[in-house]
Amino acid sequence: MTRPANQAWGWLLGLALAGAMLAAVAATPATTATAATVARPGVKAHAKPDFASPEVATLEQAAAVQVTGQQGLWFKLALAGGKSGYVRVNDVRVAYASKQGGGIGKALFTGKAGKGRVTETASVRGIDESALKSASFDAERLQEMESYRATPEAAEEAAGKRGWQATLVPYAVEYQPRPAKPGKQGKPRASQAETRERFGIAGKLASHMGSAFGGVLSSGSKLVGKSEQEIVQEELELGPMIAGRILGAVPLLQDPAAQQRVNLVGRWLASRSSRPELPWTFGVIDDGEINAFAAPGGYILVTRGLYQLLENDAEVAAVLAHELSHVVQRDHYEVLRKQELQGAGKELVSSQVRTGGGLAGSVARGYIERNGAAIMLTQLDRNAEYRADQAAGIYLARAGTNPLAYYAVLQKMASLGTSSPRLTHLYKTHPPLDKRLDALDANGYANLQAYLDR
Repeated sequence: MTRPANQAWGWLLGLALAGAMLAAVAATPATTATAATVARPGVKAHAKPDFASPEVATLEQAAAVQVTGQQGLWFKLALAGGKSGYVRVNDVRVAYASKQGGGIGKALFTGKAGKGRVTETASVRGIDESALKSASFDAERLQEMESYRATPEAAEEAAGKRGWQATLVPYAVEYQPRPAKPGKQGKPRASQAETRERFGIAGKLASHMGSAFGGVLSSGSKLVGKSEQEIVQEELELGPMIAGRILGAVPLLQDPAAQQRVNLVGRWLASRSSRPELPWTFGVIDDGEINAFAAPGGYILVTRGLYQLLENDAEVAAVLAHELSHVVQRDHYEVLRKQELQGAGKELVSSQVRTGGGLAGSVARGYIERNGAAIMLTQLDRNAEYRADQAAGIYLARAGTNPLAYYAVLQKMASLGTSSPRLTHLYKTHPPLDKRLDALDANGYANLQAYLDR
């Protein structure tokens, strides 16, 4: 046989072998199960994802099971004898995926909110602290994000089409705007701004008189508390500053339907909060890591990686509800406020004071100008995260959907494993997912039982 003929036969043989290997791989069943443990005594598994369907098994607490799928707020389990059954998402606890397994949850949960499945290799870039610190403010991208902002009326109409109806659900620790306090004997009370101005004037007079006390007085002006109106004004200015810098690091996902969706869902939730008057604005950014950012003043950004993990509108609402709580409770604003107070304290020591009222002269603004949006990767107090988890359930109940949607989201994130590169920054800034689920099991749904069967 000639050399060209040998080469041709070799090429054909290689092609045939490759085809056989591909066929063998295709014939091998993929691992589509996630290990889990039954979370409570006597869990009833149903034939269908419906409480009215027949019970097919009773599962003992701590029994090992395999989750093979999700349908809404139900997990499908592989049972003995090749049978299957359905339990609620909080009836079992999904195990952290092993490092070797790489997070088998990514093969199990399809992520219907986005475009296809979540994979470990799809642009896992991550917005790290360096990127957020160095990114410039992008006014054009911010304007694009704001162009998707939904009105309360449009959000209400969209909620009605989803079958969501507003429900009154109490929330004792929800932040409530403070009314202005009257002065003594009916006299007008001096505002905090006026008090700070008096400190500043006294400080300048003392400085002209050669007294070091002048610097102390001027620095003290920054330690005077701010009025509710002043704080809101700062939030309204800080929010776009931070969001614009996040967008300077990574753009919005070019998916108008996704942007409209998160704004309609988010605005409906925000209208059920104690701060509906904020200019609530939501966006999905084109980043593969699983994370979300809540800037003061109502600016909330969700990564593409997280958005694609979500199963339905209720899970989209669940993620936004957690972030919304951070805004309502002023969690990141308080981090900035601490920076401001620390800066004022240093000025008291050095007596090097720069006067000037309003946000333009505040250390908070200066901090953002120096550090960009890196404040969004600052670890909040863990109690703030646990509170936001609990608040998510309350806001979901108020919005007319099921609080368990948030539980399902946490379960899916846990199934991806502690070694998943998609969760790097989330694990750095949040308590472990199993601890968060423990907290929800302990007290997160105590007053929400009436809404768990929706």
